[in-house]
Amino acid sequence: MLGLLNEVQINNILTSQAIGRLACTDGEQPYIVPLTFAYDGDYIYGQTNEGLKLEMLRKNPHVCFEVDVMSDMRNWQSVIIKGEFEELKDVQEQEAREILFRHVFPLLTSSTINPYGHQVTDSIDDSNRVKNVMYRIGIKEKTGRFEKQ
Repeated sequence: MLGLLNEVQINNILTSQAIGRLACTDGEQPYIVPLTFAYDGDYIYGQTNEGLKLEMLRKNPHVCFEVDVMSDMRNWQSVIIKGEFEELKDVQEQEAREILFRHVFPLLTSSTINPYGHQVTDSIDDSNRVKNVMYRIGIKEKTGRFEKQ
């Protein structure tokens, strides 16, 4: 059975997941990337460094964001958001970082754990966990679909 998700189901997916896909365009070429995010009921929050994604977002703030949950090819849920990118500064930047980290950090597995044992390494590089630019996506429209067998 295919169907539409209601508002509560959409919000449950957005609050329970931490990885989504952000689509943007410079007006000529679409670009889509996976990212870590948090949803607070009003905005999607993320972080990034300088690069192509940020360059495109600054040029054209209209974005599409997708999150899905999939058990198998016949049991899945997907949420699509149409929204607008906003780069954050000062107090808003700090608040956004707290929202994101409160949501994501409990989900992290220590980089000192080897998947084939529990070996600890002496060289841990956490430099990529905190990025220079915080942003949020103002939500203009949310839709969701599902298939359940």
